[in-house]
Amino acid sequence: QVQLVESGGGLVQPGGSLRLSCGASGSIFSINGMGWYRQAPGTQRELVATITKRGITNYADSVKGRFTVSRDNAKNTEYLQMNSLKFEDTAVYYCNAQIVTVTTTFPYTKEDDYWGQGTQVTVSS
Repeated sequence: QVQLVESGGGLVQPGGSLRLSCGASGSIFSINGMGWYRQAPGTQRELVATITKRGITNYADSVKGRFTVSRDNAKNTEYLQMNSLKFEDTAVYYCNAQIVTVTTTFPYTKEDDYWGQGTQVTVSS
């Protein structure tokens, strides 16, 4: 069974920084795309940043220049470095990954979409 576990959320003042981590564990064959999403109260979940297996990144306009997504393929872990945090960054942050696992039937691997449980980030003075 595959799990994604996030850590690093918390309370921070405007202008501050936080670093989120998301580790994948279980019977993993490989991990393709990874990403971070967030959901503020009363809003839909929105994309924050994504990163391919080769390290190509994509960011929401609202976080460009402030957030940096990265990954360590050897550790099956991704990170989100958040700098210059603003009130509007307050949300529950979710990590996401497309994970390939081994199966007993042809083609013997399959890719599924996995989500972490979410970690709260609160920006407040």
